[in-house]
Amino acid sequence: MKIYTRRGDSGETDLVGSGRVPKDHARVEAYGTVDELNAALGLAASASRQDDVRALLEDLQRQLFALGALLATPEARHRAASGVCAPDDAEIAALEARIDAFEKELPPLQRFVLPGGTPAAAALHLARTVCRRAERSAVALARSEGGDPCALRFLNRLSDLLFVLARVENRRAGVADVEWAGSERR
Repeated sequence: MKIYTRRGDSGETDLVGSGRVPKDHARVEAYGTVDELNAALGLAASASRQDDVRALLEDLQRQLFALGALLATPEARHRAASGVCAPDDAEIAALEARIDAFEKELPPLQRFVLPGGTPAAAALHLARTVCRRAERSAVALARSEGGDPCALRFLNRLSDLLFVLARVENRRAGVADVEWAGSERR
């Protein structure tokens, strides 16, 4: 099987079980941004020296692959036939538990934190911003076609987790987060 099919050369792509749509369709934008987020998590995992963080990011990549499949499959009957499921309350609770556990390692926030620090922390901050864009895309899709509220909650919570993980990476490496001092100019 060849990697190229030439089917997308006219600017359209296939959805799972639902025909073809333009490549700039809201659904394609949503699952494409989730795919980009998945790649950003792969970059962050490769930069991390923390076994627990790497394992968590790899697990999150699997969950994001499933979320991408959900977004690429608009019809419920096709999702059911292929076993594609939306994130559930247990997965969201698991993200919250991870956030709570990792936050115990961190000093309380006093100010906004500028993205950066170690390469792993910077990659996690970048992944967080991609996650926020994926969330915005999923919201736009939900507004235009309906969507799963748990998918939106999952992406919202995931961005929070990525922020906390970036701070954990810096803390464990002995690198201070750079706090934003407000509108002061240097």
